[in-house]
Amino acid sequence: MNKAVYIATTEPKSGKSIVSLGLMQVLLGKIAKVGYFRPIIDDLVDGKEDNHIHTVISYFELDLKHDEAYAFTRSQVVKKLNKNKEDEVLDKIIRKYKAIEDRFDFVLVEGTDFTGEGGIIEWDINVLMAKNLGIPTIILTSGVGKTLDEFIGDMYLAYDSFKDKGVEVVMLVANKIRPENVTLVKEALKNELPDDVLVGTIPLNPILGNPTIKEIVDQLEGEVLFGEDYMNNQAGHFGVGAMQLRNYLTHLREDGLVITPGDRADIILGALQANLSSNYPTVSGIVLTGGLRPEESIIKLIEGLSEVVPIISVQDDTFDITNRVGAIAPKIYAENTQKITTSIQDFAKYTPVEELADRLITFTPNGITPRMFQYNLLKTAQTDKKHIVLPEGSDERILYAAKELVDTGAATITLLGDPQQITEKVTQLDLDLDIGKISILDPASADCFDDYAETLYELRKHKNLNRAMARDLMTDVSYFGTMMVYKGHADGMVSGAVHTTQHTIRPALQFIKTVPGVSLVSSIFFMCLPDRVVVFGDCAINPNPTAEQLAEIAISSADTGAAFGIEPKIAMLSYSSGTSGMGEDVDRVRTATELVKQKRPDLKIEGPIQYDAAVDLQVGRSKLPDSQVAGQATIFIFPDLNTGNNTYKAVQRETGALAIGPMLQGLRKPVNDLSRGCTVDDIVNTVIITAIQAQGM
Repeated sequence: MNKAVYIATTEPKSGKSIVSLGLMQVLLGKIAKVGYFRPIIDDLVDGKEDNHIHTVISYFELDLKHDEAYAFTRSQVVKKLNKNKEDEVLDKIIRKYKAIEDRFDFVLVEGTDFTGEGGIIEWDINVLMAKNLGIPTIILTSGVGKTLDEFIGDMYLAYDSFKDKGVEVVMLVANKIRPENVTLVKEALKNELPDDVLVGTIPLNPILGNPTIKEIVDQLEGEVLFGEDYMNNQAGHFGVGAMQLRNYLTHLREDGLVITPGDRADIILGALQANLSSNYPTVSGIVLTGGLRPEESIIKLIEGLSEVVPIISVQDDTFDITNRVGAIAPKIYAENTQKITTSIQDFAKYTPVEELADRLITFTPNGITPRMFQYNLLKTAQTDKKHIVLPEGSDERILYAAKELVDTGAATITLLGDPQQITEKVTQLDLDLDIGKISILDPASADCFDDYAETLYELRKHKNLNRAMARDLMTDVSYFGTMMVYKGHADGMVSGAVHTTQHTIRPALQFIKTVPGVSLVSSIFFMCLPDRVVVFGDCAINPNPTAEQLAEIAISSADTGAAFGIEPKIAMLSYSSGTSGMGEDVDRVRTATELVKQKRPDLKIEGPIQYDAAVDLQVGRSKLPDSQVAGQATIFIFPDLNTGNNTYKAVQRETGALAIGPMLQGLRKPVNDLSRGCTVDDIVNTVIITAIQAQGM
């Protein structure tokens, strides 16, 4: 079975990283374990790792060591080829590749960079490696400096070279295309290539095309004097500050890099002031040439400014430094998450990722990994975006989560609270949250307040609730948010970052109530273990469920798991397995298991069963040899809240597992609770699962 893809380019500076990063993100959402391999890398500087390998492994948290992810450096290959030891080169490449393939479900293989001499030889090596590894190829090339005919011709020749050697080409990617020519290039490639070859056309993106100050410092071997926190600033333009300040200011351009001798205090201070002024473009950094540094009085003045840009000192003269800056080829490195995120987004936007993934993935992986699970959650939420209300709108974590949810398009967000207070909090946090993309409602002054209070009165008057009490309750954000969901003005609610569980779910229990046929509201956690995702229930709501309630929790949890892509195999946990144990507690679990079998004979269930027998195949077979669940359970039902709550926290803390939830099940509309110790990621994940719940209601 095909377990890999080879990414090849036709020339240097083609932007190959955009395909590597984008495709890795797609694959990790589809496949349990993805590895990364570069047969040949550039020569390493003593004590440093290859930048491509370091970036991919660290960003995607791959279980790979740097030295495992490549076979040779460029100079090592040249020496081998000069001694006619091509077979030795291929043998080692195949051996190292197979070692990775054995450990992963899929391997992304990245070809050479064409940074050295001998392009034809290097091209042949890439074709040879793809052929000998027996994997299909994605070919990438840049449109910079080429006519349309030249570009299409180059792409077809590249395609033909691989096909002639028996290598399947699944996609050609045209990169760095002028935005106005994207459609033209795409149509031209489709007309030239066979129908079964996919085409991606990615336009030039300034974020990827400009070097950062960090790259400039590295290339110039400069010393950072100020602005260490802003090294990821991007230099969109650069210019020499050699004229008088009043004239130089007219030459400043957005994100400009100022290059000037270190004794030009007027240019230095003028550039810093221009950066602070709304009347001038932003300055990305200042390079001081000639090894000259500002005088002590100027340094003191700079230190007193409220904001500075990176200021670096270099030894060479202005002319030489200007030429060297112009020759810098921008790279993507692990610390620059903006470039990585942009690469991933551009690849997803401008290439047929779903069709590509379908062609590459020819096997079905076992289980579902946390990264795959979270990727699929986000994708599912994005396909049918729902409206979620967050009652604790002024909480810092809620605001950070709201920004991420808006940026990713996971949900439409309404925050409850004082609009002015929330807006001021966003400003204080320097949070780049576009207030125009969310709604902010103050319950007491909302247009719908009277209607909501009257509705609550009608729903609860049989419980001796009067209109005054209803109006008072409706000023509470939990009641107001829940009423938004009840009335259909929001699709779901997530709360609990500040409030207790009871405060969050009481209104839902009072008037949203349970779905027909379900008498019990329960909860589950999605436990994202290192190599799989399982469901734990009930760990948050019901202290001592009866056998009937346990059965209902099991059925609800199985249906929830199935809805989220987890095949239900239910383990009804107890302190004994099978028929070995006796006692009230184990009998309750045994009865619950039988009730599930009667109500839902379609479900795979085992109980009572101990945790080790449920998760360990060898133990499971020894204790319950005929079980369809033992050793492979995905849904774990705990006998009581004490056991469930402690177990999920123990597993979370001891294994580093991500626990997503609790997610409430059984309500007619989704309302979910947070822990008061929740993180921003917890909030984001809970909102996403709430949105997905709403899609099914």
